[in-house]
Amino acid sequence: MSADVMTSPIDSRDLRNALGRFATGVCIVTTCTPDGQRAALTINSFCSVSLDPPLVAWYLSDRAPSLRAFSESEYFAVHVLTAEQQHLAAHFARPSPDKFAIVGDGVRPGLGDVPLLEGALACFECRITTVVPFGDHVMMLGQVERFGYGAESPLLFHAGKFMERAPALHP
Repeated sequence: MSADVMTSPIDSRDLRNALGRFATGVCIVTTCTPDGQRAALTINSFCSVSLDPPLVAWYLSDRAPSLRAFSESEYFAVHVLTAEQQHLAAHFARPSPDKFAIVGDGVRPGLGDVPLLEGALACFECRITTVVPFGDHVMMLGQVERFGYGAESPLLFHAGKFMERAPALHP
């Protein structure tokens, strides 16, 4: 079945439904402001931008409560989640007075005291290079300064739901 052709005017709910057909990974982004305020949220808008220099980007709503913390910080960390970390994705997607309480001892300080979550599939510690508003979001561009990764299955997001990766049909 192919996609139906839609015409203007664009209905934002329908557009969101169509964009949701693109399966993405699920990440938690963390930061720490110069005065020690920690912030974090779940995203699915993460992408690599360049290998030389090593740059990544992600997008934050201009109405997000954590926008100020990320805008004031020098660093952020992107944690790509494993299929077993769906509970963390759901937790960090909701407002909470202390989002880090759920991880207990499973957090350690990274560059700029940014909280690093244990057990992520991949983690990228980045220095913020550029913050640019685009429409109703802000692009956070960062230069990767440290990273690590594992081999577990990723957590995916598709059509408004969390999913695990389907097995490959061919090796």
